[in-house]
Amino acid sequence: MSTIPIALQMYTLRDASSADFRGTLSKVAEIGYDAIELAGNGGLSASELKALLGDLGLQCLGSHTGFEELEADTQKVIDYNLGIGNPYVVVPWLGEQYRGDAAGWKAMGARFAQLGAKLKDAGLTLCYHNHAFEFEVEENGVPGLDLFYDNAPADLLAVELDTYWVKFAGQDPAAYVAKYRDRLPLVHIKDMTAGDAPTFTEVGTGIMDFPAIFAAAEGGAVKAWIVEQDQTQIDPVESVTISYRNLRELLGR
Repeated sequence: MSTIPIALQMYTLRDASSADFRGTLSKVAEIGYDAIELAGNGGLSASELKALLGDLGLQCLGSHTGFEELEADTQKVIDYNLGIGNPYVVVPWLGEQYRGDAAGWKAMGARFAQLGAKLKDAGLTLCYHNHAFEFEVEENGVPGLDLFYDNAPADLLAVELDTYWVKFAGQDPAAYVAKYRDRLPLVHIKDMTAGDAPTFTEVGTGIMDFPAIFAAAEGGAVKAWIVEQDQTQIDPVESVTISYRNLRELLGR
């Protein structure tokens, strides 16, 4: 567990990245992160981004890519991610039109499997990143998230589990990590404030039971712990610095 890279989902620094993508990546490396997960590429070509990451000593372990973009031009997505050396293409969201009921979630699982097969043939892995809405629909007590994954073979669709949103939905993050341990390469690590109106806070400053999450992942497929904070109450760079330092301590590094 101690060797699993710590990555940053760049969405957390979206404003800084929009103003200065190269400089922001440099700051991420300076903080100490091993890797990044993309939420946009700063307009760089694959060769430019690969060179920049190499210069900074950063891995790319995930790229959030819209479902429409992936389905419309799968080969373009494949080519770019192969070009930057990123193994994981992650769909970060699905609109209501795709998944309104249990049948919708099942159908999307099959649809993702088709895309996942194309990525697998190219040497890439397709993942899906959850929020809380996946738990709003159930069939015989089975949440939409599980219906979705049950309808896509594990070798064609992997899991990027957002532990915050699992807890926000009233579920146990550690139990979900354990359930999908063997098809779970990417885990989003974000913390939650206490109280009746929880929101995001820096890793290690909230109520999330990270030791239980880490223990549940033991012996599984996790390849990156990914810090993400959708909104911050302090400067975002300061926020991700605190999260990085606290996560290292939680991991015993």
